[in-house]
Amino acid sequence: MHPYTRLPGTPVPMHHWTVDVGLQLAGDSWGDPHGPLVLLLHGVGQTRHAWRATGRILGAAGYHAVAFDARGHGDSDWAADGDYSRDAMIRDLERLIAKLEKRPALVGASMGGATSLIGVGEGHIDASALILVDIAPRTEPSGVAKVKSFMRDTTNGFRTLEEAADAIHAYRPRAQQSRMPNGIAKNLRMGADGRYHWHWDPQLMARGRESDERRVEAARRLTLPTLLVRGGQSDVVSEEGARDFLGLCPKAEFVNIAGAGHMVSGDRNDVFGRAALGFLRRAVPAVREALRQE
Repeated sequence: MHPYTRLPGTPVPMHHWTVDVGLQLAGDSWGDPHGPLVLLLHGVGQTRHAWRATGRILGAAGYHAVAFDARGHGDSDWAADGDYSRDAMIRDLERLIAKLEKRPALVGASMGGATSLIGVGEGHIDASALILVDIAPRTEPSGVAKVKSFMRDTTNGFRTLEEAADAIHAYRPRAQQSRMPNGIAKNLRMGADGRYHWHWDPQLMARGRESDERRVEAARRLTLPTLLVRGGQSDVVSEEGARDFLGLCPKAEFVNIAGAGHMVSGDRNDVFGRAALGFLRRAVPAVREALRQE
């Protein structure tokens, strides 16, 4: 549970799954439940809502797309013991897959991508395919620090939705202003102090970060179809970091999306959606095309 109050009118999760004692994950799904399962894992500080457009694209193409809030994010429970380690995230993923009872393709952005990479590379997760979205074994310290700085600098919340929208725009100038500030309301909660707060547990900032070497070793062991998607203007994954990953996993495919930063699917969702769908159709083809969802 968490101490903030949901804002009126914000989307209610379609699903809840208990993955640990006293801890539930919340999620949404699109498409044919009998189609190939595609699990969508968001980045740190994000929610399942980051994948809504991608989920609809995949669902319309015959896949069963499921996006969920990681522990400590969105409508999922906060960890009572404050455990937001990579291993805890991997355990949650294992247990969620067991409940869904299908071998998944994994699409992970940033934090979710690292969880997927290590989970698969270390043998905890049996996946059919892997898409890493702007995450690689070696990342740029300055870009990672920028993400952490934004999260730390906004922990006191905001007086208004407009103030929160301004903070997002300063951090992500490419974000679509036309959908703000009302578009970000689903990612905010009201605190007892009367201020708007992001949907994540502040204890996330205390979590440790695994060494690059752990991700390097996981990448070396990948044998499943893999796609690395990099934002062309990313400050987290450099071109050198992408080349390094392709050296570790030479059979992997690579797409560089021009005009996108670290939040690739949000910055250029149309291009990202086509790239992800094209790869999945080759790696894990859906039996049939579903009717496009609205």
